[in-house]
Amino acid sequence: MHQYPRFNLLFLSLFLMITLAGCPGPASDEAEDEADSETKEVLLEPFDAPKLADLDAQVEWEEQPVLDSLELLRERQSQEKPLVSVDEALKLKNTNQEINEKILSALGRLPKNDEEVDWGATINRHVGADLKSTNPIMGSSAVEFEVSSLTGFGLFSFDWNFKPFAVSDTVVSWQSSKDKLYDKVVLRDDLTWSDGVPITAHDIVFTFKTIMNPEVPVPAVRSGTDQIRWIEAYDDQTLVFFHKESLPTNVWNLNFPIIPKHIYEKELKSDPTLQDSPYHVKFENEPVTGGPYEIEKRERGQEILLKRRESWYMQDGKQVRTRPYFERVRLRIIEDPNTALLALKNGKIDEMALNPELWKTQTEDDDFYKTCTKANGLEWVYFYFGWNCETLFFKDKEVRQAMSYAFNHKEMLDELCYGLYQPCTGIYHETAWMAPDPMSKPYNQNLAKAEKLLDEAGWIDHDGDGIRDKEFDGKVIPFRFSVMTSSQPLSLSICTLLKENLAQIGVICEVKPTEFTVMQEKARNHQFQAMFGGWGTGTDPDTSINLWKTEAARNYVNYSNPEVDKLFEEGRREFDVEKRAKIYGKIHELLYEDQPYTWLYFRNSFYGFNKDLRGYVFSPRGPYGYGPGFSSLWKPVEN
Repeated sequence: MHQYPRFNLLFLSLFLMITLAGCPGPASDEAEDEADSETKEVLLEPFDAPKLADLDAQVEWEEQPVLDSLELLRERQSQEKPLVSVDEALKLKNTNQEINEKILSALGRLPKNDEEVDWGATINRHVGADLKSTNPIMGSSAVEFEVSSLTGFGLFSFDWNFKPFAVSDTVVSWQSSKDKLYDKVVLRDDLTWSDGVPITAHDIVFTFKTIMNPEVPVPAVRSGTDQIRWIEAYDDQTLVFFHKESLPTNVWNLNFPIIPKHIYEKELKSDPTLQDSPYHVKFENEPVTGGPYEIEKRERGQEILLKRRESWYMQDGKQVRTRPYFERVRLRIIEDPNTALLALKNGKIDEMALNPELWKTQTEDDDFYKTCTKANGLEWVYFYFGWNCETLFFKDKEVRQAMSYAFNHKEMLDELCYGLYQPCTGIYHETAWMAPDPMSKPYNQNLAKAEKLLDEAGWIDHDGDGIRDKEFDGKVIPFRFSVMTSSQPLSLSICTLLKENLAQIGVICEVKPTEFTVMQEKARNHQFQAMFGGWGTGTDPDTSINLWKTEAARNYVNYSNPEVDKLFEEGRREFDVEKRAKIYGKIHELLYEDQPYTWLYFRNSFYGFNKDLRGYVFSPRGPYGYGPGFSSLWKPVEN
């Protein structure tokens, strides 16, 4: 399957965040007022593309890899010997990392041959929330990106080391100019939409122009795509991407979800929202898909059922692409983690992310291992308290630092997270190439220092009522704020701990459980004082620019630092990897100094799996979050 690697929303991780912590994650829908202001902008200037022959004559093209994701994984696994047999792995209880590696080495492998695979199988996935839209460019949560990764059509993917390649399922050839200003892609001519209409280069150009239409509310997909100057279709198969400038990040901007031109061009002008008119509602409910699966049934709030599309892998009676391992993919929507675990044990779902409590206390007995096993791996997903820097409370960095010193990080990590997660000090994991060296040291609770910082910032209990206050424009404001979170157990516990800690130093914090879609909306509109959230690290550190650059679309906390803005611009223009690493390491350090977030922990992947499931492979983007991704999962034929 393809992926959309440039999003700093590790798009498979948002539903895990909902399940594990209830954070808003990488929400991406555009607020109405933001959309209204964008209509005044011109996002795509007219462009006269040169003739292809003239371009070929002047450009020095360099061949780029076109690979099969599964073959790439199969080649890697051929060099890795299983530490135990499958039967032995299924008998193991995962009590330490040595056993964890044994389980993954045996159960995380691809089938040896087609005869091992149950081709008629259904996999029942767990997701913590329903999808808002089936249109791939309208994605605003991970479940939507998960669905579009199965139903959608894409050109590029990447391996476990984040090396990009064009996907052989859809691409014949990929060339980049030596100066990195152009990319030329030739599509396969045996691609069709689910309604039988051929997929062509014109669909990609149409999608690009739609994404760049300021009246279309798609900021998540637009981020990165807006760095492309133009895309020209020279015929039905040949595309050239024209970049605005020579940047090392250009390769990550090439891949975005594609929509069918013949469907959406008919009513784009009359309804640029792509969702309000009866016409768009029809295709929302019955979408035309370009990928391996199509939507067979959708019960809102209950499940989304996808069916393998024969016309994806068969043409004129011949198999032209790898057949997806599952005939059907069912995404079961279960919000409560305990209910989901019961469904896992009962075989109603085949996999789920486990929060620390479930991993430590409810998946260690014979009852769990009768039908299930579990595994874990490193994942670059961090969680935080976000402080709205435009509020009276958190505009000063000294106050934000005080919040970080007031919080009992040790109690959170040891007791609430059961010692499973590691402390986080900023936006990059210590194992990432762009992390600072040396790594910033984690905050520890220091109430005396927190009080001193608040005193210096002018937040003092002037009237003796036990609550700190400060005068603004002649009005005394008590330090009383709310932190927005969901009602998931772990997130509530962490926010409640913050409330208790702050009460010790004269600050009143109200924990405000909020429905997930409402959280998304409030975050986009900056309508909060503080929030508990989480982000996944993108394939390139430049993806974080839309979180931290002044007035960036997903800079929910209204953070602004001209030096950080400048460094992000330098980082996306530096080709030397070591120099780039130093630039992003400096960004990490500046953010740590300013504390727009109180960084809490990196959440590793902890999963429960039905014993019939095979092929799960962990990477820093989770068990399904890199190139081969979900397509590597399979079920064996019953003996």
